[in-house]
Amino acid sequence: MAIGRVTQSMMTQRSLGSLQTSLGRLAELQEHLSTGRVLNRPSDSPGDTTSAMRLRSSVADQQQYARNAEDGLGWLGQIDNTLTSMNGEVRRARDLGLQGINGSSGPAAREALAVEVDKIRESLLGSANTRYLDRPVFGGITAGNRAFDPTTGNFVGQSGAVNRTIGAGPPVDVQVDGQAVFGPDGDSLFTHLADLSAALRSGDATAMGNVVGVLNGDMNTITSTVSDVGTRYNRLEAATQAAADAELSLTTSLTEIENTDLPKATVELQMQEVAYQAALASTARVLQPSLLEFLR
Repeated sequence: MAIGRVTQSMMTQRSLGSLQTSLGRLAELQEHLSTGRVLNRPSDSPGDTTSAMRLRSSVADQQQYARNAEDGLGWLGQIDNTLTSMNGEVRRARDLGLQGINGSSGPAAREALAVEVDKIRESLLGSANTRYLDRPVFGGITAGNRAFDPTTGNFVGQSGAVNRTIGAGPPVDVQVDGQAVFGPDGDSLFTHLADLSAALRSGDATAMGNVVGVLNGDMNTITSTVSDVGTRYNRLEAATQAAADAELSLTTSLTEIENTDLPKATVELQMQEVAYQAALASTARVLQPSLLEFLR
């Protein structure tokens, strides 16, 4: 069996190569501990880098879903509060109409009732132009700052959905169409209140009774809309929590890929230091500078 000749040069090169490998591993572990990350550049692990990039993209998606849901909650919360308040005012206007139907009410009393109805109509028009982030919540996709004309009560917005994407499913519409909840021009809640005011001033009990019946329908529509808004609000709340849970899970996975396991890395560093010291000692014995050692 042939035995290859081992020269001093070969031993020197192999020893130095081993030292460099050990020193490189030691430097790598020190970098992991100092940065707290095992992925400091793509070349550290191309496969893990690809996984980390995908996870970061997914985390960004979940964060955006959460922001969209929070914005939608603001819209729907504003709408819910506004409609609840408006429903109470419509109920008050209906009660005033019922008082006017009472035959014992004189012209002065009916005039006072009509004035209060006018004030309620004015207040409701102001509420119908409620804005969130400077956009009317009942104006659809209008670029203006009003949904209804404050004088005539006509709709001046632009119907359309204001959608918020909160996940992989369909988006959620976070606005309420003003015409759908308050009625079309000429047959809207504001028209009904103007009719009630005119009927009170004229003393027409039949007309008052008709308007009171219509106002009951207006209240039912507002109540149904509030219920629908509450359903959408609950969906957005659930989406917010789902996005937060997904972000936490993805961040945990990302941490496992990118971050250093400090106890493990510390033990490995100590072991590598011992190995490097041993390599230095053995190399020192191999690379003796004396001619006598070289000739042995």
